[in-house]
Amino acid sequence: MITTNVQRHGTVLVNVTGALDQDAGAALQRALDDVTADERDLTVDLHGAMSMDAAGLLHLLALHRRAESLGLRVTVIGWQPQPQQLMADVAGICGRGSATGERYAVAGFRRMLEQRAQPSRDLVDFTAGWLPSGWLPRA
Repeated sequence: MITTNVQRHGTVLVNVTGALDQDAGAALQRALDDVTADERDLTVDLHGAMSMDAAGLLHLLALHRRAESLGLRVTVIGWQPQPQQLMADVAGICGRGSATGERYAVAGFRRMLEQRAQPSRDLVDFTAGWLPSGWLPRA
């Protein structure tokens, strides 16, 4: 269960307290229900979110997508150790202290995930339905 405190002054500031889990979606989405044209940024402060599971991460990504569709620039700050480690694990960044918070806990963490997948997409010719020669392992 989480609680959110939403403040609006040109920036929508969402302070999250509690566990970001499967029950967090509705509370996060409500933060964007009354966005006006004067608001340009969404800042999600996770200082009070001590834990997050995969469902919570998906809710955070959904909030990010919705905010971008409303024309808001998104920044996530205050990553705590466990959510930061989950983000590193999902992103495939190895090792403890991999600077995930410093590198990816700011605006565009969803783009970072997409960029990590892009090299694989570049190798596939989707129109022809084939992989380039040398891609498949030899028997």
